[in-house]
Amino acid sequence: MPNDYKPVTACEDFQRATRTSRREILELGALCGLGLGLALPGLLRSQARAGQRSGGFGRAKSVIMLYLHGGHAQQETWDPKPDGPSPARGEFGAIATSVPGVRVSELLPRSAKIMHKLAVIRSMSHDNANHVQAALPAMTGHAHAPGTESRGDFPPLPDDFPAVGAVLDAIRPSSNLPTWVQVGPLMRRNNGTVLHGQSPGFLGGSHNPLVIDQDLQPADVRVDAVSPNAEVPLLRLASRRNLLEQVDDQRRQFDRLAGVQSFDSFQQRALDLLTSTATAQAFDLSAERPELRDRYGRTQFGQCCLLARRLAEAGVPMINVHFCRTPVGSWDTHGQHFKQMKELLCPTFDQAFSALVSDLDERGRLDETLVMANAEFGRTPKVNGSAGRDHWPWVYSLALAGGGTARGVVCGSSDKIAAYPTSRAHDPRDMAATIYHLLGLPDGTIIYDQLKRPHQLVAGQTIDALLA
Repeated sequence: MPNDYKPVTACEDFQRATRTSRREILELGALCGLGLGLALPGLLRSQARAGQRSGGFGRAKSVIMLYLHGGHAQQETWDPKPDGPSPARGEFGAIATSVPGVRVSELLPRSAKIMHKLAVIRSMSHDNANHVQAALPAMTGHAHAPGTESRGDFPPLPDDFPAVGAVLDAIRPSSNLPTWVQVGPLMRRNNGTVLHGQSPGFLGGSHNPLVIDQDLQPADVRVDAVSPNAEVPLLRLASRRNLLEQVDDQRRQFDRLAGVQSFDSFQQRALDLLTSTATAQAFDLSAERPELRDRYGRTQFGQCCLLARRLAEAGVPMINVHFCRTPVGSWDTHGQHFKQMKELLCPTFDQAFSALVSDLDERGRLDETLVMANAEFGRTPKVNGSAGRDHWPWVYSLALAGGGTARGVVCGSSDKIAAYPTSRAHDPRDMAATIYHLLGLPDGTIIYDQLKRPHQLVAGQTIDALLA
């Protein structure tokens, strides 16, 4: 029996032992009843550790994960090296931010002005340089078994660890709105291989996201995935099950990836969404003022971020926004890196990201909404013969805001060419642990697959320096 285990026989003793409120106890009890398991000793340890931290536990009611597929260069974003050796330092300088002593790339002028709202980590690190495989830990906190790297690109597996949205949908699903929304296309490589980490994995296809994959830029945009066919009255939808397939064809792809036939249960949820007033209001992007839509940028990514803000504000717990192969370009900049970063990628990201964080803050929603600019890795210190930067997982930078994170902090550091960490390195397992901590899920949380086998949700350690 663990030394820190103390038998607890009454709710009053339990509350005193864990220093949690009655409401927190009830919430944890409810989670256990929804398929989440947590042994008492582990629960006590997890709660004790959470109580020792400075804060943030359970502060995030929603998460908006912006995924920059391909991997953004740390040197041209959050960790510039203007005094480093050439050509590793790149073509751009660093600019001051709203936090004294903190500088970011000159390509992020808008983000520099809101640095006092951000938490940046410059010492993310792992050793898998494969896009397809590295996306799994980036989005779930769990990697494939050691030795898998040699396999290269291969399709997602039915027993992959589930994405954060699927976990939330399994243990505390939203009642009148989707729990998990994916804004943007299913991310694939040039060879067609689907990036891992986008599916519900071993939780099964009934926990797929609602996918929004369409042009969101028109002034009168209508989100097709939650818009019933105009020729079919809503009252007839219940008897026309085949029409529910219009919600999103990509959901069938997820079902095939998961190897689970669970479309029937999803159809009923789709019908609920189609007939929900709350859904219609949350997805009505055209209701936003033109000035605000301009503020985010009249780009696909900008409007995706604005829709994500609407969804978080309405109460959707998890929103993934995919910034991948769009007309703007790709973050996988093996060629013409500096040109792409300057003319397309950074300006698009900088405008949308800064608008999202500021808009949430002005609405009083940032403290309860975690915004994260995520990716599978960074880019090489060496500039290749095509004026590009290649894959580099050994050090990279991520940025977060809100949801219980600290404001105006920079955690970790890298060497003079942004090649390796010079302070404590953190891998994607730690980042996932931090996200779950902010969502209020203790370290010892257990989730169960479709065969009722237990799986430890958190594999890493919370990055305390990022917490408020």
